[in-house]
Amino acid sequence: MRPRTLLRALLTERGCGHFATFEEEFTRSAQLAAARLNRPDLATVTASQATWKRWLSGDQIPRSDAGAVLEFMLGVDVETLLRPAVERGVVLPQIAPSAARDAARLLNSMFDTSYLDPLGRASGMEGVWHLDGQRFFDGTSVAVQLYEADEQDGRVVIGAHHHAHVRAFTRATRRALVLGTLGDDGLYAIDAAHARRQLAVTADTLPISTPYKIDDLTYGLLWAMLNLDDSLLANDHVLHAEQQTLEPLWAQRRSAVARSAVPDLTNVGSAWLGMYFCAEHIIRRLDEGSSPPVFWSPMRTGEEAAVWLFFASWTQFRHALQERLADGGAAPERVFCIPATDAGASQRYERILLWLAVAMMERDGQKISVCAEPEYKRIDGFVLVPGRRVISANWLGSEGIWHVDTTDSLADVSAYAQVVDHARNQSVTKGDSSEERLRSLAHHLDLDWGWLVRRCRELGAYGIAGMLRPRSRLISVEELERVLRFAGEFDD
Repeated sequence: MRPRTLLRALLTERGCGHFATFEEEFTRSAQLAAARLNRPDLATVTASQATWKRWLSGDQIPRSDAGAVLEFMLGVDVETLLRPAVERGVVLPQIAPSAARDAARLLNSMFDTSYLDPLGRASGMEGVWHLDGQRFFDGTSVAVQLYEADEQDGRVVIGAHHHAHVRAFTRATRRALVLGTLGDDGLYAIDAAHARRQLAVTADTLPISTPYKIDDLTYGLLWAMLNLDDSLLANDHVLHAEQQTLEPLWAQRRSAVARSAVPDLTNVGSAWLGMYFCAEHIIRRLDEGSSPPVFWSPMRTGEEAAVWLFFASWTQFRHALQERLADGGAAPERVFCIPATDAGASQRYERILLWLAVAMMERDGQKISVCAEPEYKRIDGFVLVPGRRVISANWLGSEGIWHVDTTDSLADVSAYAQVVDHARNQSVTKGDSSEERLRSLAHHLDLDWGWLVRRCRELGAYGIAGMLRPRSRLISVEELERVLRFAGEFDD
């Protein structure tokens, strides 16, 4: 008996095992291929039932235009399609290949760092979502599986006919995402582990919360957390080892470490170690009960902003800072330098990350000023203790892992104070309340205030644990959820 071909296996598993359904899907694929591949001649390509049977049996090789349509339809080259199918007892997803490709193309056209390939290249293989880095992220990818979903009572539901495959797909312990598509209404995402838990509770439906729709807000959060999380997991051992060597350096008023000193670090790993060191350097040089310091942060990109949103060490630093300044009265201030030219050159999902990072500081009670003059972005990060001290601390955008310095020179303190005063006076964030300042920042970043507040409210109310599931101990989403709820309280 002749072994079953991959072509027969794919068509059978995807609902095209009968000629009538195959003919309908093949005709639709021919028309799509003509448009997508800029080959008008493919629009009229057809296949007879006799030809279809010879293809399935392996007696005839699909050639020329028919072969091109078949490859477009299934995402696999003709030579591979006619090979024997690997019999692994794998349940394949029930989704039309053309629908999966349409959803992926729409997503990839929206985000410049996204490349979603939703269909495996052979029986039993899942798709993959590539999430590229830009200036800072190292780039990563995540296993995905796409299912056609339905809308029921205001929920996005993956039906029971998909559940056998969902269970097979989510059984593995590797990170993965389950995507549901409502056609033109876009894609919705949940973490595979969350989907596995959902199916353990109920076998009837697999709902995806409507706030998990992939748009500029949720894509930015997924893109940032997955990149940060995977890079830190790759560096977990080396970061732990490097932490044990830092104690002697904290006693020094000035220190710097080049990237070449720890060549195994990823860009993200270097940023984590730099932030960790700089935070401790700052805390040790703030006197208890001193005047509230002013932090200057030249945050230029969404990638840099994501560090504040997701690094668990940042939360630890904020708690240590609150304890150090417990008797100091007013909360610290923070000045960001976000030139309009830099903001305008970035994608909207990156600008949302910038806005969320600033909102996080406002939630902590820190009054925020935003300097927009391009020449000021050359000033590295520092902490000003008014009238007493300047603590330089740089770990993002520098050539090394960190560069720190401390000066009590009154001339230096006065010079930095003038920079801070100028930024306050020229700040693009105007208003007496957090809401007023953040609203003006949204205008500066060209973000739709009403839409942004509504989406933060939806995500904050529902929680993001079902969509974002950190695997590294160095990543946390708790502060992000608090910021989303904080922003959701504003009037839209």
